[in-house]
Amino acid sequence: MRAAFVGKGGSGKTTLSALFARHLAQSGAPVVAIDGDINQHLAHTLGLQDGGSFTAPPLGTQVGEIKDYLRGTNPRIPSREAMVKTTPPGRGSRLLRLLGDDPVHARHVQPVSGVPLMVTGAFDESDLGVACYHSKLGAVELYLNHLVDGPGEYVVVDMTAGADAFASGLFTRFDMTFLVAEPTRKGVSVYRQYRDHAAEFGIPLAVVGNKVQDEDDLLFLKEHVGDDLLAYCAHSSWVRAQEQGRGQGELEPHNLHTLRQLRAALDARSKDWTAFQAHAVEFHLRNAAAWANQATGRNLADQIDPEFRHGPAALTTPAA
Repeated sequence: MRAAFVGKGGSGKTTLSALFARHLAQSGAPVVAIDGDINQHLAHTLGLQDGGSFTAPPLGTQVGEIKDYLRGTNPRIPSREAMVKTTPPGRGSRLLRLLGDDPVHARHVQPVSGVPLMVTGAFDESDLGVACYHSKLGAVELYLNHLVDGPGEYVVVDMTAGADAFASGLFTRFDMTFLVAEPTRKGVSVYRQYRDHAAEFGIPLAVVGNKVQDEDDLLFLKEHVGDDLLAYCAHSSWVRAQEQGRGQGELEPHNLHTLRQLRAALDARSKDWTAFQAHAVEFHLRNAAAWANQATGRNLADQIDPEFRHGPAALTTPAA
């Protein structure tokens, strides 16, 4: 199952992403965390020590190599140049299993505090004026488009802040989107926008209150988000200690219970591979018409394989 953490900048979505990924890993579940935020802080939030370094190459720096591997022998994708971030898999494409024996995981995953982590890479000075951050996120979209995750397996993605999370079809690649909101007017200001976008495509959205200090804070969140409020986190001395480099103690019982609620909500979702592939095709056609046909000099609608059926069954075919 795949979970995205979204929300206003400063809401605590990176902290919640890290807590949830660590919670899953400590339970023994297979999990991959992905830092898809323009501010690349997930490694340190997971526990990468000061002076430590994340040495696995960012996904965004090797998009061409990732495309070459994933397109496999798919005759509809003759080259990496013909493949864009929304290109869906078809017969002949290489599909991925979570933490499988493949060059994508082997090259780009590095464990941090027991959590296998991949990063998109920072938006740096060389990108200014010539690229947008969504070009780096394209590697994450390709990865999720070609991933076949099974029962009890998890992908946790810390997404870009604000409405940028909806700037591509990437938001349809998840089984559940957790919107992290503080109990303030600014904290809940993006909620309706997220809700409306998610509802249009049938993407389940749940609100996780953060930095809740008292009953008034909780009532404020309930007033503004209603039944979409799944759970909340109270102020955490343990999290603050982690941020200050003091690793003692344990997460407070209430906040641990919140992580269990998030997992239960995610586990309650049923995988709909037909809808997943339909969304991939829809956004590929949108991108093809908007810019990709012109950029590649091809009619990228031809990349859609009408005979391809995504999901576990596709792994058993020679094409996969």
